[in-house]
Amino acid sequence: MADLRTIYMGIPLRNPLIVGASPLTANLESIKRIEEMGAGALVTYSLFEEQIQLERFEFDESLHREDCRNAEMITVFPKMEHGGPQEHLMWVRMAKKSARIPVIASLNAVNKETWFEYAKLLEETGVDGLECNLFASPKNVQQENITAESEQIELIKKLRQAVTIPVSVKLSFFYTNPLSLVRRMDEAGAAAFVLFNRLFDPDIDVNQEKNVSLLSLSHETDYRLPLRYTGLLEGTIKADICSSTGVFTGEDIARMILAGATAVQTVSALLRYGSAHIQTMLKQFEEWMDRRGYSTLASFRGKLSQRYSSEPWAYTRAQYVKLLMDPRGIMDKPLSRKD
Repeated sequence: MADLRTIYMGIPLRNPLIVGASPLTANLESIKRIEEMGAGALVTYSLFEEQIQLERFEFDESLHREDCRNAEMITVFPKMEHGGPQEHLMWVRMAKKSARIPVIASLNAVNKETWFEYAKLLEETGVDGLECNLFASPKNVQQENITAESEQIELIKKLRQAVTIPVSVKLSFFYTNPLSLVRRMDEAGAAAFVLFNRLFDPDIDVNQEKNVSLLSLSHETDYRLPLRYTGLLEGTIKADICSSTGVFTGEDIARMILAGATAVQTVSALLRYGSAHIQTMLKQFEEWMDRRGYSTLASFRGKLSQRYSSEPWAYTRAQYVKLLMDPRGIMDKPLSRKD
């Protein structure tokens, strides 16, 4: 029987399947279900600084809504303040206490001071690691890319000094050169990289003529982008690689580890098929290992990365090479004369 154990960020896992930050990891009942189905670890629902800011604003607004009616109204609730992140911290502490698998906290902050403050508070809950969701998305035409990236690298460096638990970085692919950025963050002390974040993309309702934002789940072929960068990064950094987005089957897990990943994250597959799908994926993965004669993950990790692949160009300009060498080879089926 195949041994699925691995070590991610220095944390021993019973298998490489991690349930990513999502509504699935936002309550104790679903966390218990995730654990029962066999997940190797989980990332808690993110602590968002913007959410705390909005809640604080709404709290203050409701607290002082009637102040203008009577001068004495301002003394009804003296010195009451919003609890800040305390509710989330209490919940993370409960999640860690109840779970028997490793629990990694997720943080998405805005201000530098808040990153450090919340990171320390999350560490105090007893979590095994911290996942920093940098959520980089181009939105300011005036900001130079080198400035934005340098600020994030400096943030990771100082976060590593602020906490003792391992810190992973969850990235989007909106960078000029993600490979260079990852290398520099690796040098800054990041213990792992999660490739990539699933972003909420805007849409437009043409009938009501308004902007909308809908939950967009990954699709089965979305694994190809993280697969590419996993294969390119393998062997070039000290940090672990956790491949995310489009991981739906046991074969997807195998693909990512063949490319060089230490672990994978999945969310959309479980939102679509339920937490029981964890068992299905792990069974498929274990059966694949048995068929291929692999007893451990280390025996095939990175086997098909760019570093070891017999076709290293497959991670760079594969489509152009295939088209130049054989125009028909890039098609799913040969072209007929009628085509």
